[in-house]
Amino acid sequence: MGDDRQTIQLELALEAEGTGEASTLRPQGAESPRAAHGHESLAGTERLMEEICDRENVKKALKRVRSNRGSPGVDGMTVDALPGYLEEHGPEIERQLLNGSYRPRPLKRVEIPKAQAGAVRRLGIPCVLDRWVQQAVLQVLQPRWDPTFSEHSYGFRPGRSAHQAVAQAQRYIAEGYGIVVDIDLEKFFDRVNHDRLMGRVAKRVADKRLLRLIRAFLNAGLMENGLAGSSAGQGVPQGGPLSPLLSNLVLDDLDRELERRGHRFVRYADDSNVYVRSERAGHRVMKSLRDFITSKLQLQVNESKSAVARPQERSFLGFRFTSGRRLKRAIAPSALQTFKKRVRQLTRRSRGIKFEWTVKQLANYLRGWLAYFSFCETLSVLRDLDSWIRRRLRSVAWKQWKTFQRRRRGLQRHGLGEREAAMAAYCAQGVWRMANSQPLKLAFPNAFFDSIGLPRLAAP
Repeated sequence: MGDDRQTIQLELALEAEGTGEASTLRPQGAESPRAAHGHESLAGTERLMEEICDRENVKKALKRVRSNRGSPGVDGMTVDALPGYLEEHGPEIERQLLNGSYRPRPLKRVEIPKAQAGAVRRLGIPCVLDRWVQQAVLQVLQPRWDPTFSEHSYGFRPGRSAHQAVAQAQRYIAEGYGIVVDIDLEKFFDRVNHDRLMGRVAKRVADKRLLRLIRAFLNAGLMENGLAGSSAGQGVPQGGPLSPLLSNLVLDDLDRELERRGHRFVRYADDSNVYVRSERAGHRVMKSLRDFITSKLQLQVNESKSAVARPQERSFLGFRFTSGRRLKRAIAPSALQTFKKRVRQLTRRSRGIKFEWTVKQLANYLRGWLAYFSFCETLSVLRDLDSWIRRRLRSVAWKQWKTFQRRRRGLQRHGLGEREAAMAAYCAQGVWRMANSQPLKLAFPNAFFDSIGLPRLAAP
């Protein structure tokens, strides 16, 4: 009877319907709760929609959507307008969810630039109402599904982070696995097959209403130039709360295969690094995994971004690893280039805004950047960046003072004597060179930048 029910649910999932962070972390080496990769039983999942519509669950979802902010979708509704809309239409939306008639709106196409020149990431932004529904669904499914995922998977999971993935990769390298098989999936989110994905969902969910709802989210399509396009039976749009969980469900098959083969690996979203001891083994693993990904997962390996190499020659999640006796985490060159490009934009001498506002904008960016990249172990690089940033700011101040009189008075306000200030103000050297001169270093010492709220990348 159980097998018959699973077959029915699988057929339902394949039927075309038409048009965040927890607190606990499993210790390294602990046994995975998923045991022998067994799926959650369908028992107890027939009335998940009632759990999704539970008052406390939807209130929590609303709070999360509002805290995440985000831009409006195709209907123009903002997150601030959502509570009032739900107060008026909430009972009707609940009725639609419970009877299986809720239909999401098309997604709004948004493109954001990638680090590579000219490259963009294509996002599909749901309207805020659909984001709220997806968040409510996520809060019910994630606690059930996440414990069954691999301990080697770190992306978009409660209690797991990119830093943990990088640290685990570092441990593998330190143990002597000095070759990495770096696999990047080409346009992964655009190529996920809906039928295969829904087949996986149906093995975990018996509630037909929820299966139809997830299928509807996948089939919502994108709105471009005022016209709604079809999803063509594939793709998990980046931008919705539910997409990361579904992507991990798809790639769980890859994790299982790697574990079955006994590989040491780390996966974060669609980036997978497998660590082996020799280059020969690496090429063998690359070939077999390419075949598995193509034939079993019906996805494609991005050949230009995938490679078999020494870990020191590759970057992973914005970091690289140093050579030498002691293995250290360092910031990847591409991440440094992106950082410097942004700092140059914020400290352009021709921006025409007040020095204080320039510092405030820069400080906000540095705090966010530092929250992630302070995980590096090469403090000398951070100190060099600190010095470079302060020089950029001194050049901004010098440029804004412009005239001899303003420069002399400005230097005197910053503590220089009258004679020293006058000599520096009369100097004919260029702005960038003057920014590194002794008078300007005395006028703008490190303590000055500390006092105006500029964070240091390297602790003093």
